[in-house]
Amino acid sequence: MVHVLTELTKYLVIILFAVYTLSSFTVLFRKSNPDRENRIYIRQSVCMYVLHFLCHLVIFAVEQKWSIWALYLGEVGLTLVIFLIYRIIYKNADRLIVHHMCMLMLIGFSELARLDLDAALHQFEVAILAVAITAFVPRIVVHAHFIRKLTWLYGVIGILVLGAVLVLGSVTYGAKITFTVAGITLQPSELIKIIFVFFVACRLYRSTAFKDIVITTIAAALHVIILVLSSDLGAALIFFVTYICMLFVATRAPLYLIGGFGVGAVAALGASKVFNHVKTRISAWKDPFANIEGGGYQVAQAMFAIGTGGWFGLGLYQGMPETIPVETSDFIFAAIAEEFGGIFAICIILVCLSCFIMLTRVARQIHDVFYQMIALGFGVAYGTQVFLNIGGVIKFIPSTGVTLPFISYGGTSIFCTVVIFAIIQGIYILRHNENEIHVENFDLEQDEVIPVRRNEGGAEEVLRRHMNQPQSTERARTTKQTAKPAGRGAEQPKKAAGRGTEQPKKTRRPQVTQEEIEGFWDEEKDRVQKTRRKNKRSQTEYEEKW
Repeated sequence: MVHVLTELTKYLVIILFAVYTLSSFTVLFRKSNPDRENRIYIRQSVCMYVLHFLCHLVIFAVEQKWSIWALYLGEVGLTLVIFLIYRIIYKNADRLIVHHMCMLMLIGFSELARLDLDAALHQFEVAILAVAITAFVPRIVVHAHFIRKLTWLYGVIGILVLGAVLVLGSVTYGAKITFTVAGITLQPSELIKIIFVFFVACRLYRSTAFKDIVITTIAAALHVIILVLSSDLGAALIFFVTYICMLFVATRAPLYLIGGFGVGAVAALGASKVFNHVKTRISAWKDPFANIEGGGYQVAQAMFAIGTGGWFGLGLYQGMPETIPVETSDFIFAAIAEEFGGIFAICIILVCLSCFIMLTRVARQIHDVFYQMIALGFGVAYGTQVFLNIGGVIKFIPSTGVTLPFISYGGTSIFCTVVIFAIIQGIYILRHNENEIHVENFDLEQDEVIPVRRNEGGAEEVLRRHMNQPQSTERARTTKQTAKPAGRGAEQPKKAAGRGTEQPKKTRRPQVTQEEIEGFWDEEKDRVQKTRRKNKRSQTEYEEKW
């Protein structure tokens, strides 16, 4: 009976996940009305919860433990809370990012429950903590403007914490990557990855002059060097690629991109000669079966599992993922491919690709350079981590020992990934507000409201007019001046009489910096809100007037 149930659910799970994935790219690349998008999101939710139920049904049929259903109900409740947070509190959040986050988490919970129930329970507890803390993160991102002023605080914290791990950290699989505080084991590189992106974003937002870039590069290089000395080469590579991409986008200079990756290639070649565990991983990548009893055993077992699973998989509890070393964390993708199949594994890659596209799209669409850099940094870091994990499992690149976000076992990993996605939601809400908020000026005679959209360059023009006006204690209000059309009968301005006539001096307009524009924009928003409260007019009344 269990075998029949497993075979039936195997195909249903693949169909459900394929429908979910196809719907994701329909939302991404096809413009549709809100009603149609809402139907797609409902379809995705149905696929998500039915897939999750079928997996736990098979797990219960085999394990015969009622605690599995308690864990199942808790996981469903957690995702429902996430949906409520991003549908009620943050109505302008991106629903597709929320769906992907929940879907990947539920897949990770299901696979961990099949491999190690205790690990699944611990992962679930950390996820609850992450969701509870990050419920306020989007609001902080929207309203806390001071975060862009803490540049060197981010840099100093990152270097000090990574240095502490280098000196006091515990060795795990040949690398100093963990640190135990009050009985809780943490992987600080995951936390510092967030701080590192903020540091680089602050520096590049302030200035992209060559001198400042040199200082930023030195500070970023210190992060990477400490990680290399700790033998945490996977994290070092993520930090390095993230910085090079952020630098290239901020400066638009291909030389930085080419030179950066050139230096990275030389550094990787040097690491392969210096670090013994890097030599082992490279030799295992070249031919894992030549030394299958040694360094190649992990990769060889992963290849066996993926090949055995085929396109449709063996079904839950029909494979042997326990034979894969570190099957709950670094090589969980191989365990999924064995029992769920190659089609299911490809859908995971496509969903992760969709997340990467969404993160980089947010970076491209927002106008604030600081938040643009943050969204880009997190998008590159996420995409690089997914590429390193899956690429190492399928032997496309040497194994680097990084986790698969939301799916692999690791409390620090899932906590930091939830934080990153919450920050991205905050930036997405800011982008939405950029397209809605108006800068409003009032005319003295008719009290007219002149809406100027910031994404059309209006705020910058208002600021330039504001800076060219004479300073006064009250806000200057100007009346309309109608200009007569210049024609044959129009009065022409008199030319200068001669050398002795005094010519008007040319005044040079002050150059407007990005910081002044941002500061003026914040002042304009506060002024508009105060004016609306004073006049007791709603946004709807403003829109009806115009």
